[in-house]
Amino acid sequence: MKILITGATGFIGSFIVEESLKRGNETWAGVRKTSSMKFLPDSAIKTIDLPYSDKEKMVGMLTGQKAQHGKWDVIIHNMGLTKCENKSDFDRVNFDYTRNFILALQEADMVPEQFVYMSSLSAFGSGNPASLEEIKLNDVPVPDTLYGKSKLKAEEFIQSLPGFPYTILRPTGVYGPREKDYFVMLQTLQRHLNPAIGFKPQYITFIYVKDLVKAIFLSIEKKAIGKAYFVADGDVWTSDEYADLVKKELGIKWAIPVKVPCMLVKALAYSLDTVGGWFGKTPTLNKDKYSILSALNWKCEVGALNKDLGFEPDYHLQQGLRECIEWYRKEKWL
Repeated sequence: MKILITGATGFIGSFIVEESLKRGNETWAGVRKTSSMKFLPDSAIKTIDLPYSDKEKMVGMLTGQKAQHGKWDVIIHNMGLTKCENKSDFDRVNFDYTRNFILALQEADMVPEQFVYMSSLSAFGSGNPASLEEIKLNDVPVPDTLYGKSKLKAEEFIQSLPGFPYTILRPTGVYGPREKDYFVMLQTLQRHLNPAIGFKPQYITFIYVKDLVKAIFLSIEKKAIGKAYFVADGDVWTSDEYADLVKKELGIKWAIPVKVPCMLVKALAYSLDTVGGWFGKTPTLNKDKYSILSALNWKCEVGALNKDLGFEPDYHLQQGLRECIEWYRKEKWL
């Protein structure tokens, strides 16, 4: 099988590439010339630098690719932004670039047998904080972040194309070796601090990166065309339970709880966002980040994923954290 993985040098992308190679696929990595290939050292990887901002140029490149190497059987479109300095970049990269890419594939007659789009649970937004019911596949999406809105726009465009062979995967919080956001929480707890926003428990869900990759390849094996799934390991944790488990795996006996009122964090986030806007920058703590950090319910249904694809996680949180921490220590991150 011939597979293209876009966003291949990133955290998730590098694991997808590794698994594709293990399966004996002819593996193409969509990379930028400026991207580090640190986690893609295998000489068997073929690379392509697609000019997503220029559809016509991309049509020409894809036409040449077809003439020289033929079509890809599967494309896993993992390219995208999860954070950026300029807010307009979310739409530009996550939506405009995805649309350009698909239109170019169509014009160059390079549409694959299956196009796996890596979306996010954020495309639906968080669940009801009062009922704490899980987010369902037939719910009306209500993303409350610019990131989530940009992913939903891309989903809606993909689903609007007659006969386009898409599969959409919406992972919840993805953690694993090489990941940097959850790593910050581990680092903070190792320093004996346990920060939290608000005084109500936050219900959170996870998927280990290797299990996410497993779900991706199951969706290809099962040819889940025209389907969309949430991807999570099926467990639900409160933020305090998560912190306790991290402390246990780190060998930390205590951490000072630092609970900051939501209104204080919200006021600070909105103020920083406003000031950042004057200079065309997006601060680390902003409206989007506040929405994510303060959301109480990230439960999501995974029954269809289990039933249709036969997906069962190989890693639950404790095993996944243990493997992560071992890697962070080996690489001297911790």
